[in-house]
Amino acid sequence: MAKFRFHKLAALVVLVGFAAWVASGEFSSVGSAQSESEQKPAETEQPEAVLRTVATVTPPRVMHARAIRISGQTDAEKRVTLATRVMGVIDSLPVKQGERVERGDLVMRLDASDKEAAVRMSESVVAQRQAEADAAEQLVKGGNAPKLQSDQARAALATAQSQLESAKSELAQYVIHAPFNGLIDRVPVQRGSTILAGAEVATLINLDPLLAIGEVSERDLRYLSIGDRADVRLVNGDTVQGTLRYISRDASSATRTFRIEVAIPNEDKRLPAGMTAEIELLGESTDAVILPRSVVTLSQAGDLGIRAVDSDNKVVFFPIDLVDDTPTGLVLAGIPADARIIVAGQDLVTEGDEVKAVEADETMIRKMIGETTNGT
Repeated sequence: MAKFRFHKLAALVVLVGFAAWVASGEFSSVGSAQSESEQKPAETEQPEAVLRTVATVTPPRVMHARAIRISGQTDAEKRVTLATRVMGVIDSLPVKQGERVERGDLVMRLDASDKEAAVRMSESVVAQRQAEADAAEQLVKGGNAPKLQSDQARAALATAQSQLESAKSELAQYVIHAPFNGLIDRVPVQRGSTILAGAEVATLINLDPLLAIGEVSERDLRYLSIGDRADVRLVNGDTVQGTLRYISRDASSATRTFRIEVAIPNEDKRLPAGMTAEIELLGESTDAVILPRSVVTLSQAGDLGIRAVDSDNKVVFFPIDLVDDTPTGLVLAGIPADARIIVAGQDLVTEGDEVKAVEADETMIRKMIGETTNGT
């Protein structure tokens, strides 16, 4: 019985010890330490990043004049509507539509026989009062008349002369002369017809110089100055050159644009007023580069510009100033002189990315420019 109890007690002790060893979990670490040490280097090792390849170019610098193109129309340099100041019947109308006149030429004369008679009468009165004044002055000098008589004669003479000037002024209202050299564009009346005061007699315009008038945006205003050269292409296909002579300093409240006038020589009066025209203004030359249209992209902030590679082969972004759009590409300003501009792959990278930059060959550039030109 004691022996049985001893074996039973020994088995119980072994069972308790085994249970304690199992509970401690030490058995699970057998062989795991080495596997963990083998796995740790595999977790810390990162695969080497593959850099994206982009093509770059450092374009040559050019001096290019900014071209500002606007729509407009031609107009006369001077335009005046000649009208009567009094009512009357047209007695003489020596001009015709389309006829050239010189300053001072007669355009129209109303029948003014009564006014002419009044002038002749006033002239006679002046002559009489002049003789009376001379006689009175001789009498005063001889002591045969008081000085007051001479003064009265002089006053009467001055009154007659004033009446003569008034009669001549009234007669002048019946005559219209050309105020400047120009072309009679419109004659809505005929000889012998009655015309009211203030009615139109003729329209006189001056077409030399001819004006090309347009509206320039507030963004382009700073590039223009008086005296700049301008090319004007008319709707009939003619292209003429002119000079910018006027820039308004008061913007239109509706469009926020500024009126400009280009003076075009037109000695033979061949170019008419009122014709649709495209005005190309050439501003001051600026330092720029010419690149294909495809290189222009948007930044992460939505700004228009180009991407380039810096000295650390990282992508940077430069906002651009569009100077001109030519058949060979875009003329861009605001780009540093030593910038390596990305011409292929610029839309696949973002600012700050490290890239592998390779110099674009001439074949690639020609192909890009050729595609851009064909797309215009």
